[in-house]
Amino acid sequence: MTALISHKGWTWGFRSTILLYFFVLIVLPICGVYVQSFSAGWNVFAESLSDPIAWKAVLLTLKLGLTAAMINVVIGTMVAWVLIKYRFPGRTFLNSLVDLPFALPTAVGGLMILLLLGPGSWIGTAAEAAGLQIVFHQPAIVIAMVFVTFPFVIRAVQPLLEELEVSQEEAAYTMGASKARTFFQVILPSMLPGIISGGMLAFSRALAEFGAVVLVAGNIPGRTLVASVFIYGEVESDNPVGAAAVSVVLLTLSFTVLWLMNRVQQRGRRA
Repeated sequence: MTALISHKGWTWGFRSTILLYFFVLIVLPICGVYVQSFSAGWNVFAESLSDPIAWKAVLLTLKLGLTAAMINVVIGTMVAWVLIKYRFPGRTFLNSLVDLPFALPTAVGGLMILLLLGPGSWIGTAAEAAGLQIVFHQPAIVIAMVFVTFPFVIRAVQPLLEELEVSQEEAAYTMGASKARTFFQVILPSMLPGIISGGMLAFSRALAEFGAVVLVAGNIPGRTLVASVFIYGEVESDNPVGAAAVSVVLLTLSFTVLWLMNRVQQRGRRA
């Protein structure tokens, strides 16, 4: 009896510690952002969001984040397919490199892009000669977002490909289905929940990217100023309410994306 009470007490203490940790580390800061954004009243919040520079930064972030997510959906699905379906020298090494954006500081990623595609590099020089502008323009921002969100789709699709039974493909081939038809009717439906959830995570992560973007964006309002850099500028300008107002928009979008992703995953499990 004493041992049972002791076990229950230990379990309750462990749960309480986890809940307290979750509350202090996640819930409290998020609530603080919402409280700060409305601390000066609804009118000030609306004025902060109606600022042309603010909403243009949000719209630009949405556009570029969606572009980066779509690129990762296509490229990430292809990479996951190759890493699971094929065996070749260096496969394990390449598979470990997928998580490199998670391990690297994002500022290092931005510096890598700057050195590789900047005006002093041979790629940047060739691009300028061809009339293309990369660094300090929107393409560089998209590249930075693609880099930091690269693993999401791959890691979401790989487990689904590993669980896919070869017998299903063989049955489709036996019934006379072509490789293309087998892919679109047998393989793709199994991969789709991972593709969608990975793409949503990539989009949500791209919305908040700062370290890589700030080094390669020109930060021109309406053209290359994204929301995260705008928030940083508002904090530096001693305008926490304006920074919190834009942060609330990004937080709300991220919550919506996560909720949709959970719905997709739940439907995938039922299927």
